Amino acid sequence: MLASEVISRLRGIYTPGFFDRINDPFYVLISTVLSQRTRDDVTIPTTEKLFSVYGSLQAMATADPEDIEKLIKDVGFYRVKSGRIIEISRILLEEYEGKVPDNIDELLKLPGVGRKTANCVLTYAFRKDAIAVDTHVHRISNRLGLVTTNAPEDTETELERVVPRELWQYVNELLVRFGQDVCRPVSPKCDVCVLADLCPSRMIRVK
Repeated sequence: MLASEVISRLRGIYTPGFFDRINDPFYVLISTVLSQRTRDDVTIPTTEKLFSVYGSLQAMATADPEDIEKLIKDVGFYRVKSGRIIEISRILLEEYEGKVPDNIDELLKLPGVGRKTANCVLTYAFRKDAIAVDTHVHRISNRLGLVTTNAPEDTETELERVVPRELWQYVNELLVRFGQDVCRPVSPKCDVCVLADLCPSRMIRVK
């Protein structure tokens, strides 16, 4: 099965990443909100900086938006995200007893949380079977011929159909890292790709 082979090969070259060291669902949620439209090499130190000052949900819920902005100014849309972080924290305190919900319907009620963010939280914080689809996952899944879709939401649905459920939790991190290192949007490194023999798009120059 193509999807299983893709995941198997990528697991052979990528060790578990950042979120495997984190056990706090709130940390994962806030980090994923910060990561929207932002590179990992910016998101990770920004998250660490934020939590070094505001180390709890309660602290963030009562923070001054301008103070949050100063700490997260390196991420994209930092002013919008500052407000969302505070609002999310307040909602979790007031409506969820200070706990991050572990189901997608409740996560999607939080401000600034779409399907990708919600599925990241389910995968990385709760180790649940979910597929978070961002631009890397959408692009690479189509390049490899795993799916033929136009929108990330459709990609999520189709990947759930073709990827064995026990492998769902690996899809996001593996394809994101693969997309950053090898299968880039422009000038993918097909000559060093471990999936080249499986890929119908290999050696096609992407404009």
